[in-house]
Amino acid sequence: MNAVVRIFALSSAIFTIGLGGCATTLENLVKSPIVELRNVQVVGLGFNSQTFLLSFDVSNPNPFALPVRAVSYGIKLDGQRFAGGKTPSEFSVPANGETKFAISVDLNLLQTAPQLLSIVRHSLREDVTYELEGVLAVDLPFTPSVSYRNAGSIRLSP
Repeated sequence: MNAVVRIFALSSAIFTIGLGGCATTLENLVKSPIVELRNVQVVGLGFNSQTFLLSFDVSNPNPFALPVRAVSYGIKLDGQRFAGGKTPSEFSVPANGETKFAISVDLNLLQTAPQLLSIVRHSLREDVTYELEGVLAVDLPFTPSVSYRNAGSIRLSP
């Protein structure tokens, strides 16, 4: 009976190590998507808050679709933190394809007014630089979330 317990323990250990190997292999096989900030649009203005719609383009360099269930993001405009957070966002990026998604962001004007007004005024006349980074939580078995990072320039839409 003792031999059966040892065989079961050994089998469990090998299975666990194998699963760990699969996760590492999948992590290395999933290429990071290219996420670009396409548009920042003011969609609401209140006394103490402002709502922006952030639009993104996503390119999937993988030979399989990436079903996304959540997006974590951090955005700097003109070198200053603009927005960040995590939001459930269900969409799929086709294999070797592209898609678009958008996030609505509410900002507290009392906390962000000085830097936000400067950025908004500047970006209505000319492009402003952005830095974008985050994580896409994908809905594939044994597949870890994939991170993205990008930088570019954009002009805000009034």
